Amino acid sequence: MQLQSYFDRIGFRGDARPNLLSLRDVLQAHVRSVPFENLDVQFGRPLTTDVDHCYEKIVDRGRGGWCYEQNGLFGWALAQMGFEVMRVAAAVMRQDRGDDSVANHLCLLAKCPGIPQTYLVDVGFGGSMFKPIELVEAEYSQAPYRVGLRQLEDGHWCFWEDLGDGEFSYDFFAEAANEDILAAKCEVLQTDPESGFVLNLVAQLRGPDQHTSLRGRVLSTATTDGTTTRTLASANELVATLADVFHLHMPQVADLWPRVKARHEELFG
Repeated sequence: MQLQSYFDRIGFRGDARPNLLSLRDVLQAHVRSVPFENLDVQFGRPLTTDVDHCYEKIVDRGRGGWCYEQNGLFGWALAQMGFEVMRVAAAVMRQDRGDDSVANHLCLLAKCPGIPQTYLVDVGFGGSMFKPIELVEAEYSQAPYRVGLRQLEDGHWCFWEDLGDGEFSYDFFAEAANEDILAAKCEVLQTDPESGFVLNLVAQLRGPDQHTSLRGRVLSTATTDGTTTRTLASANELVATLADVFHLHMPQVADLWPRVKARHEELFG
């Protein structure tokens, strides 16, 4: 595992010293280059929280990944750069899902050497975060999103994102994750027939002031002017969209089309 190879993968050519500027720049380079995607889950290929596996998939094979892979790799890279990094188990939509959501997301807390501030950094939540967020209560414009942090009465921190249609969030304690629990949840989310990752093909990618998302057949692009959508019509269009929009060159995805089409009909009729 070579840090320079990771930099080459994400197109980062800036100052690699562990300061706030480089933390922002490497985060932005990553989310603009590495798509969030669950194609291996759709194919039934096993995934782990092992960082070597994440590196091989994302750096060597030019793929994307989900939170356990993307933040796993990003945390490794930040540590190599000299940041203090903590892997944190988060709970997506805990207010609705309760304890079942614990550790269904991996995020990171990072510190620059010699500076007391702690920053939430997350390249694995689909791409809403475009700049590090200091671990204090505040909200920010990271177009096209509004994002922020609030502290809850039970001691959890809540990160939220909003495109104008309501908040999507996760809760976490500012403490190191139990890696066994993370690994167990990683296994459940890729094998449980009711898992959203099993049921739905997903790919997402961030750009400046833009976020593009593919969920099954529905391709959405959000900008500061609003969100536009279109529905893919064929297996060939699915393959082309993944290649042209998300830089995922996987012709074998055409084999998933019958499942994608069936799921679309189940959801939308």
